[in-house]
Amino acid sequence: MMSVLLSLSLSRLGLWTSGLILVLGFVKLIHLLMRRRLMIKAMESFPAPPSHWLYGHAFEMNQTESLDKVVSWAHQFPYAHQLWFGGFLGCLNIYEPDYAKAVFSRGDPKAPDMYDYFLEWIGKGLLVLHGPKWFQHRKMLTPGFHYEVLKPYVTVFADSTRHMLDKWEEKAREEKSFDVFRDVGHMALDTLMKCTFGKGHSGLGHRDNSYYLAVKELTMLMQQRLQSMQYHNDFIYWLTPHGRRFLRACKVAHDHTDQVIRERKAALQDEKEQEKIQKQRHLDFLDILLQAQDEDGVKLSDTDLRAEVDTFMFEGHDTTTSGISWFLYCMAQYPEHQHRCREEICEILGDRDTIQWDDLGKMTYLTLCIKESLRLYPPVPQVYRQLSKPVNFVDGRSLPEGSLVSLHIYALHRNSAVWPNPEVFDPLRFSSENVTGRHPFAFMPFSAGPRNCIGQQFAMNEMKVVTALCLHRFEFAPDPMRPPIKLLQLVLGSKNGINLYLKPLGPRSGK
Repeated sequence: MMSVLLSLSLSRLGLWTSGLILVLGFVKLIHLLMRRRLMIKAMESFPAPPSHWLYGHAFEMNQTESLDKVVSWAHQFPYAHQLWFGGFLGCLNIYEPDYAKAVFSRGDPKAPDMYDYFLEWIGKGLLVLHGPKWFQHRKMLTPGFHYEVLKPYVTVFADSTRHMLDKWEEKAREEKSFDVFRDVGHMALDTLMKCTFGKGHSGLGHRDNSYYLAVKELTMLMQQRLQSMQYHNDFIYWLTPHGRRFLRACKVAHDHTDQVIRERKAALQDEKEQEKIQKQRHLDFLDILLQAQDEDGVKLSDTDLRAEVDTFMFEGHDTTTSGISWFLYCMAQYPEHQHRCREEICEILGDRDTIQWDDLGKMTYLTLCIKESLRLYPPVPQVYRQLSKPVNFVDGRSLPEGSLVSLHIYALHRNSAVWPNPEVFDPLRFSSENVTGRHPFAFMPFSAGPRNCIGQQFAMNEMKVVTALCLHRFEFAPDPMRPPIKLLQLVLGSKNGINLYLKPLGPRSGK
């Protein structure tokens, strides 16, 4: 009898559960349809490339040629066009300076539809915060990127780079091309670990190495999630092996950061330790975060500390890796510019084999080449905002509050109305006379406006140090059999890596 009653109860529970799921599914569908209707109405004055009724433009966006596809659409539809990620998520895709200024000169928040995927890993740091709390964090963190703080990092950049270049010496002896993107990524993450947590020249300990591996895995898993529509729903994603693997890596990363914060806070309770930290040759990023406070003396909570550390680690290594790797590719493609950069570097260094802070301001032509490579290959090719209030564009069209806007930086940087012969590598575009009069929102490798990248000077300094030392030690040549295949991931990567030939150079060979 009990078994029969139990069977009936389970049967009823199953029916109720199924019914509840159907009702929730129906409510969700109604919500999506209403949202789609609002999005269509908001963007009705803008053209839309042909799209699939269910997948939108997702097929085109997941293809390896997606970046150049958007450039072709930019030629076809001046200013902007609709872009649909599936049937229910649409945004206005912009790539014109005045349109970019209309949105990015304001402080609109990052689009939750795109950036909420990051929350489980990096928490609510500067990348995703908005409103008063974003302003508070931005103000508290800005002193951490003052040039006096950045000065000592030059030595850290140089040490990590030399370690990578020593490995390249061995690889170059094989006289085969190899993927520099992977090695640059390892170097950039190692550098960031030292700048964030103050790790010494002896390298990473076991616990640090686990964190390093976790960050690498999280970056890879995040890229895969964004490219796979079936992973976009949180409920479904956390049930998959992919999602559980992501959560395990998050735990490793969070445990490491939490423990370092606890240890550093405990050490700061000791007055002698405080004096020791103040006398250090340089403060690491965590030291600066622990000392940061607003005008009322309020410091960051442990949750906020972890979020900002994880955000810095996430944003700081992959973007720099992309920028450096594509720069080396440009140098390999254009040997005349490579030679001119090397001559400049050798003249600055003389008999020295390392770089000092004062050298960075003298790297005039190298800086022009870095900017031109960032134009052609921006590390973050696309960013998103959600409008907190309506916006009116220069041509009279507008978007209502709540609309999603995608700034396609890659297409903006190749907009022929702004950049003559945009596919040509020409560093003199950034000479002082050519920059004068150019629209301030025409070149946005670090975004622009109040929400621009807080670490852009840190990134530029690292790029200068790393690329200068690379060109001082090696001559770079492309592998015509393995040209890079551009791939839009979290950053601008290459499906098959960036494979280059390296030729070691003798002392002062650039002269």
